[in-house]
Amino acid sequence: MAEPTRRCELPLSVWPTAQQTSRTQRTGRYLPESTAHPARMLPATARRAIEAYTAPGEVVLDPMCGIGTTLVEAIHLGRQAVGVEYEPRWADLARANLIDAETGGAAGDWQVHTGDARSLHHLIDTALAGRVALVLTSPPYGSSLHGQVRARPGQGVAKADCAYSADRANLAHVGTDKLLAGFTDILAACVPLLRPGGIVAVTARPWRSRGALVDLPSAVFAAGEAAGLLPYERLVALLVGLRGDTLVPRASFFALDQVRKARRRGCPLRVIAHEDVLVLRKPSKHMGSGGSKELRREPGCRASTSVVAP
Repeated sequence: MAEPTRRCELPLSVWPTAQQTSRTQRTGRYLPESTAHPARMLPATARRAIEAYTAPGEVVLDPMCGIGTTLVEAIHLGRQAVGVEYEPRWADLARANLIDAETGGAAGDWQVHTGDARSLHHLIDTALAGRVALVLTSPPYGSSLHGQVRARPGQGVAKADCAYSADRANLAHVGTDKLLAGFTDILAACVPLLRPGGIVAVTARPWRSRGALVDLPSAVFAAGEAAGLLPYERLVALLVGLRGDTLVPRASFFALDQVRKARRRGCPLRVIAHEDVLVLRKPSKHMGSGGSKELRREPGCRASTSVVAP
């Protein structure tokens, strides 16, 4: 009798992380005041990355933790969570969200430090050196992508919560070159904390500044290599839902507004329907420090696809 055909389950390069709206993903899991932060990672994206690259009990670090999405999802999955946040307001809110998660049954340990992640060695317990399994974070984007809106009949819309802070030293307020230099410094500060072969996963998407495309995903890979990390995978986290072969739009007002204005100027933009998940690794001891700067493909390494919504 012939051998039965064996099906190979291939790893997906596209993560369906917006099957529920962002509001639905956070309701009952994060405090209501969390909506004031202008840029929050989707909880489903954080969960997918944590499950993919760590095991229960391992350490997950977010050096730009905002309201604590990475940390909350980590402790719900039984990981140890460590966060750093530059803005005291958001650091306090991250702690409040983590306390709320504990009340809801999350079992992982956590700590949140307030300070500049470029100086992690002054903020993080030295006992964590070489123990972090995953760094999961996201750099700040352009202000056109963020915020809350409220319709005012006959008066247009009122925008609120469009800025990370009023502190001009915050990386969210500096130009692209300074942002990338600062982000490189943050990644470099994370390297001593990572275990050999430890993972850095960064969610990023391109944006437009004065009409010019800022290719943040490619810049993140360059920043990681400059920090001593090796490119490993490039994945897609969807910002749209999937219903069979149909995309369900989840675009924010700001994203739609930006595209409509561009089209009125004759520039045929489309709404971005995904974030890139840029994955890098700390070299293992046997890898050495050399090697080419091309994407290293190892078993299970996935390439990304480009997904856009009209």
